[in-house]
Amino acid sequence: MEKFTKLTGVAAPLPIVNIDTDMIIPKDYLKTIERTGLGKGLFADMRYREDGSENPDFVLNKPAYRKASILVAGDNFGCGSSREHAPWALLDFGVRCVISTSFADIFYNNCFKNGILPIKVTPEQLEALLDDASRGANATLTIDLEAREIHGPDGGVITFELDGFRRHCLLNGLDDIGLTLQKSSEIDAFEKRDAVERPWS
Repeated sequence: MEKFTKLTGVAAPLPIVNIDTDMIIPKDYLKTIERTGLGKGLFADMRYREDGSENPDFVLNKPAYRKASILVAGDNFGCGSSREHAPWALLDFGVRCVISTSFADIFYNNCFKNGILPIKVTPEQLEALLDDASRGANATLTIDLEAREIHGPDGGVITFELDGFRRHCLLNGLDDIGLTLQKSSEIDAFEKRDAVERPWS
C-alpha cells in the first residue's frame, strides 16, 4: 500500500448529504474483484448521461477538477452497503483523501485498508473547506498527516484528530497484510519450532 505522508492537490466540492456506496460506485461495476479500472465508474450515475456522454454539470467533469485528489463532501459519506469497491474506485480515480463531518463506519475502515485518508471535521470547518474547494483551479489543499493539519489556499490551517494506530499505518503504507509481514521473522521461527515439536502435523 502506498504511504500517505503529505498530499497537495485539487479539492473538489461535493456538498451532498448521505452519499452512499452505490452512488460512489454503482452495482453495474461490481462484476470484478480487480482494484484497478474502477475509476471510470466513480459516481457514474452523476458523471454520465443516459447516452454515456459526460454530464458537464458534475464537478469531476469540470476542467479544474478532473484530477482532483481530495473530496470535500457532505455529512454521512459512504453510507449504504459495505462494498469495498467504493474506496477502490476513489483510489483508481486518484482520490487519496475525503473530508466530511461524518462517515459510515464500514466505509471509514475500508479507506484506511486501501491507503485513503478520511478526515472528520466540524460543520463550520466543512463550510470553510467547501468554500476553498469551490475556487476551481485555485482549490488546492495540503493535507499533512504527520502534523494532522489541513492547509488552505489562503494560509488557513485546520487541525484534525486521528487514531494513532491508523495514522501509523497510513504513514508507513501498512495494510492488514503489511502489518502481518512485519512479524514474518517471528512467524518463520514459530513454524520451524512447531515442525520440530509436532512433526506429525
